[in-house]
Amino acid sequence: MAAMSQNDPIAQLKALAERFDRLAEQHRRLAEENRSLRQAQEQLVAERAQLLNKNEQARSRVEAMIARLKSLEHNA
Repeated sequence: MAAMSQNDPIAQLKALAERFDRLAEQHRRLAEENRSLRQAQEQLVAERAQLLNKNEQARSRVEAMIARLKSLEHNA
């Protein structure tokens, strides 16, 4: 029977169509996963930028407090 299906163009066409359908579904799943990963990456990049900004603001406040303390120390 396997030899017969190899020579049967209809069976070959059906097998090819099934393979195409599986590949199309795999492509759809991978495209969705890729979209999801890109969205997560964009979110992480934005979150990182916010954290860097907050870190810089905290650093500036600490440096300002140190400068005020030094100023108080010299004025005392």
